[in-house]
Amino acid sequence: MKNPATRFKVQGSSKEIHLTPYTLHLTPRAFTLVETMVAVTILAFAVAGPLFTASRVVVSAQTARDQLTASYLAQEGIEYIRAMRDKEYLSSYQAGGTDISGVAWTNFLTGGGRASVTACRATTCTLDPARDMGSGSGFSLQQCSGDCGPLYLANGIYTQRSDIVGSVKTSFTRTIQVVDITGTSDTYPDKRVVSTVSWNFHGIPRSVIVSDHITPWQ
Repeated sequence: MKNPATRFKVQGSSKEIHLTPYTLHLTPRAFTLVETMVAVTILAFAVAGPLFTASRVVVSAQTARDQLTASYLAQEGIEYIRAMRDKEYLSSYQAGGTDISGVAWTNFLTGGGRASVTACRATTCTLDPARDMGSGSGFSLQQCSGDCGPLYLANGIYTQRSDIVGSVKTSFTRTIQVVDITGTSDTYPDKRVVSTVSWNFHGIPRSVIVSDHITPWQ
């Protein structure tokens, strides 16, 4: 059925205007595949940037944390060797004699007792401050036999022992070595202590090396 025409008569004129109503039909239109793909691409680029930045920040924070921990562990190795030298000097001082410093230094470098670092001069040693101070089996300094082994975190202490309750294996490995200073002989009084901490981060090997000169007591 057609819509009836509407008649309008213009005032002051004998003419009539006939208006026929027209119905406008709007057909719903969906997004095309191309429009959808473009929208998804724009959204992906908008989200990818912040996500990449956030991931880089996390990686940088983890790297800084590991480097700081490794630096502390390496410095601890230097201070531990220095403490062993001081302990040997105190032992010699209590024993008395005419050359306390010389005797203590000789015992520390080439002696056969537990207070000597002789084993850590020919090769590297591991350091476990959770054990009694000294070198040899059952003491804090032990020669590396092939693989030096990782450190374990137990009760807030980094140790070589995995049998402590609650110990957690870490990615760090620490070695200590006492070497002659380049260009000097074995009789030269000063020696160099090298403390190395190495670890892997996402398959990338990293290390921190701290070295220092150690001298006899005067």
